[in-house]
Amino acid sequence: MLETRKKGVLEATISKALTQWEKDFLGRGSVSVKTDILRDMVIITLQGVLTPAEYALCQKDEGRLSIKKIRSELVESGRDMLGNLIQELVGMEVTTFHTDISTKTGERIMLFRLASDLEKTLS
Repeated sequence: MLETRKKGVLEATISKALTQWEKDFLGRGSVSVKTDILRDMVIITLQGVLTPAEYALCQKDEGRLSIKKIRSELVESGRDMLGNLIQELVGMEVTTFHTDISTKTGERIMLFRLASDLEKTLS
């Protein structure tokens, strides 16, 4: 049970740190952030990423593609900072980073692959 709590505490710490990164780097945070550690992956789900104006733009294909491109470029420009943040929090090298955003639900998924199995070290 103690190991599970440690994992849960680390997941909550990552969520809080990512919310702060969003506020500092993007100017606003998501409505909610949930982190899951699975094997060598840190999976972060962010809800409420899009603004009301962006939802309105997403009603048309051209706007949807534009929002996805701009949001992707914004996060990519902070990629090194994000990788360093996760590496510092988990104590392992981040080997790859993947992300996508749903213009329908306003949900973003971030996935960080680590150099080794973080979940195993927590259990």
